[in-house]
Amino acid sequence: MAIIQGLISFILHIDEHLVDIIEIFGGWSYVILFLIVFVETGVVIFPFLPGDSLLFAAGAFAAVDAFHIWLLIIVFFVAAVVGDTVNYHIGKKIGTSIPPTSWLGKVINQEKMQKAEEFFNKHGGKTIVIARFMPFIRTFAPFVAGASRMNYRYFIVYNVAGAAIWVGICTMLGYLFGNIPLIKENFSTVLLMIIFISVLPALISFIKSRFAK
Repeated sequence: MAIIQGLISFILHIDEHLVDIIEIFGGWSYVILFLIVFVETGVVIFPFLPGDSLLFAAGAFAAVDAFHIWLLIIVFFVAAVVGDTVNYHIGKKIGTSIPPTSWLGKVINQEKMQKAEEFFNKHGGKTIVIARFMPFIRTFAPFVAGASRMNYRYFIVYNVAGAAIWVGICTMLGYLFGNIPLIKENFSTVLLMIIFISVLPALISFIKSRFAK
């Protein structure tokens, strides 16, 4: 329970936690941010780590010179590309052989996996780009791509394009607007809105599927 509460606090008050990270780690903060994005995109059992909100908050900090904006974008971009690549190869290696009764089969929510696969089948390679903006599906999409033996050269093109668009938009939005007084004073609310907007397409898809049934 304490871990869950700590994670929720990290997500909702990520600006405060970024201050702590910068004060404690200094220049090594880039490594911490790299690892968070890499794990969120690259390790299929950690889809709940912050993604969009982290990019936005870090961009806002870059606007006040806590980070160098272009170095920050490069770090996030590399982490996102490497993360999806690792996730793809994990899916290719074990995606079709996970016993549903194993601990990994229980950790990986099969319903979310099915949603990601349906989304993938509908949109093809574009899924890798679109899924960048959708929490949970962002983590499962490359895993499903690997499990379904999607051509790697085809995958990497969408992987790089999706990472560039996702990182560029989310980080620059924080850089340009994150320190506007109204947004800065209501930062937690803004982060909640970002999370809500991110999950809205998946929520609409879920509601549609329920009505279809």
